Amino acid sequence: MNRELIIDSSLSEVNIALLEDKSLVELNKEQINNNFAVGDVFLAKVKKIMPGLNAAFVDVGYEKDAFLHYLDLGPQIRTFNKYVKLGLLGKAELTTHETIKREKDIDKSGKITQVLVSGQQILVQIVKEPISTKGPRISTEISFPGRYVVLLPFSSKISISQKIKSKEERNRLKRLVTSILPKNYGIIIRTVAENRKVAELDTDLRDLVNKWEGIIKKLHNTKSPKKVLSELDRTSQILRDVLNESFNTIHINDPNLADEIKTYIETIAPDKKDIVKRYRGKAPIFEYYGIEKQLRSSFGKNVTIKSGVYLVIEHTEALHVIDINSGHRVNKENTQEQNALLVNMEAATEVARQLRLRDMGGIIVVDFIDLHESKNRRALHQKLVEEMAKDHAKHTILPPSKFGLVQITRQRVRPEMIVPVLETCPTCSGTGQIKSGMILIDEIENNLNYLINDQNERGLTLAVHPYIYAFITKGLLSHQMRWYQNYKRWIKVCSEKDYQIMQFQFRNKNGNVLKH
Repeated sequence: MNRELIIDSSLSEVNIALLEDKSLVELNKEQINNNFAVGDVFLAKVKKIMPGLNAAFVDVGYEKDAFLHYLDLGPQIRTFNKYVKLGLLGKAELTTHETIKREKDIDKSGKITQVLVSGQQILVQIVKEPISTKGPRISTEISFPGRYVVLLPFSSKISISQKIKSKEERNRLKRLVTSILPKNYGIIIRTVAENRKVAELDTDLRDLVNKWEGIIKKLHNTKSPKKVLSELDRTSQILRDVLNESFNTIHINDPNLADEIKTYIETIAPDKKDIVKRYRGKAPIFEYYGIEKQLRSSFGKNVTIKSGVYLVIEHTEALHVIDINSGHRVNKENTQEQNALLVNMEAATEVARQLRLRDMGGIIVVDFIDLHESKNRRALHQKLVEEMAKDHAKHTILPPSKFGLVQITRQRVRPEMIVPVLETCPTCSGTGQIKSGMILIDEIENNLNYLINDQNERGLTLAVHPYIYAFITKGLLSHQMRWYQNYKRWIKVCSEKDYQIMQFQFRNKNGNVLKH
């Protein structure tokens, strides 16, 4: 698979488009001054304990307080808080993470009042960005993702990506990581760690350990709320998460960002540094690579596939609904069941792409065309599973119901990507309503009266839309004839097909515009 990253950098934001075989599958917009991103670590203050919710509202510096549930505290929250307190007091050098005495795990069915108090300073991580009217979702179970592993302070688990299928490789990785993992840390081994040497894993692990211990050492004299660690910017984060052997080219229009990314790639994948290409064309980079056109056709309520099949995508407060329509895609040689299966299989690919592209999350219900044979329903479900396997977000896909509905849940940690594809109508200014034709004629006659009686203009020409031209000029008692009778002057009327329907202009005998 040919994978390309196209990066459009401007003063206010960076737009990142991921192409797979020239097809746009992911779009990310990173604001230059985005203060709250998933993965950021904050020193925060507990504002209010809510025993009824078994949760707390925490001040992280956002206009709305963040929500912290008891279940998001983590079993080792007491040890975690003790280590953070040492950092706040400037005593982190006395007890390292590896030597600190671990407290007993908290009870899963316990109360938040047993762990936190109002006014307490705690270290939290953003796990869900502010969406709509809600503040950020946070957790004290902090994790640090690296290129090959994810470090989990005060955890004891060693997990391996389920995408690594080989039992021998899973055992090898677990054995290697166990030998290099410091005390009091847990770890998740990422998919890209497959077949990597212990030296590469160890370097990645040490960088993450130093990052965590560096945070604690910097806490002394820090006042909450305060960001103490920024997650990688979205560009570097995407590179870290998706860069692999199938990644062919990265095109960037900003020279400084190109240098930064090349330097970053040299640290995580030195053999791939030459894939960074500086775009020097005159046309906008998204337009040159056909992304702008794909954006216009891929967003909005209706999305049409080349074969004529189209999707209707509706959004509600609780869920997203996608309806599949065959359009004019019908093969007369096939049965209705065969045609329905072909349409559904093609639509399944587009549905998976749309979920990634728009970053839709929560509950998604897809109304496929009814399939009566169970083997066809199984084939459709398998096709959707295969297409969704390319998606990095956690998701679950249920088999089609007897009504032909497929239910999907997909993790959402950021606001849904929305790209406006409709433009405001210049005639009605988006209201959906225009002036009455009678009022338009009144406006024209008022202007005509002023130009003739007050300005004494001669040789007037009125330019209007073709429809209005016909309305004014046709018939024995036309408006044009009535004007001649009233003003004793012939008003020439010309048709302008490029005009909006309510647009008109008066011109003098020299062709200069007088009033419009």
